[in-house]
Amino acid sequence: MKKTISIGAQDFAELREKQYFYIDKTNFIGEWWNGGDVVTLITRPRRFGKTLNMRMLECFFSNKYAGRGEELFGDLEIWQDEELRAEQGQWPVIFLSFASVKAGNWEEAKHALLEQLAKPFSIHRELLTSDKILGEEQEFCRKSIMKVSPQDAPDSINRLCELLERHYGKKTIILLDEYDTPMQEAWISGYWDELVSFTRMLFNNTFKTNPHLGRAVMT
Repeated sequence: MKKTISIGAQDFAELREKQYFYIDKTNFIGEWWNGGDVVTLITRPRRFGKTLNMRMLECFFSNKYAGRGEELFGDLEIWQDEELRAEQGQWPVIFLSFASVKAGNWEEAKHALLEQLAKPFSIHRELLTSDKILGEEQEFCRKSIMKVSPQDAPDSINRLCELLERHYGKKTIILLDEYDTPMQEAWISGYWDELVSFTRMLFNNTFKTNPHLGRAVMT
């Protein structure tokens, strides 16, 4: 039976659940994991499958997909690697995408960025009831679910990583897709300096001075 080719599919789990045609790229998981780099930047042309690969990494490592390894990866190359197979579904993962941050001015861009930074807090609501998280820290998470405040934004993902490590006992994997989209818009629309200042602080706290970071990939 021929499989359906889903043009533009970016959700790895849905693609596998519906058994759409898929060219096995799961060897990338092993190449990246065994490479040992803390932060990896992937630069490729548009429509090169970057987002699909990022979602693939999320499905493989995120504890949100624990117990689904056989379903999502069972007939793929990566599942033959017994050592890596043991890592499936074992890690707290933060997935961020700046693809939708396309604004004509800095205030609109900042608002969009703060909304994107809030999404991981909404996904990791388990922290709100964790007995390993202090009351004021739970309140910070609760407030950040709707929108991260401008003053908290630069350190928000760093703090979330800290809380996830405390809750799960493991450092966090961060996947940031299309980090450069806001930069392109800022250059075109004339708010480059404001965007770069915001991004510099956010990236420094998230990727450079973050002791709770396990691994990261940026596209």
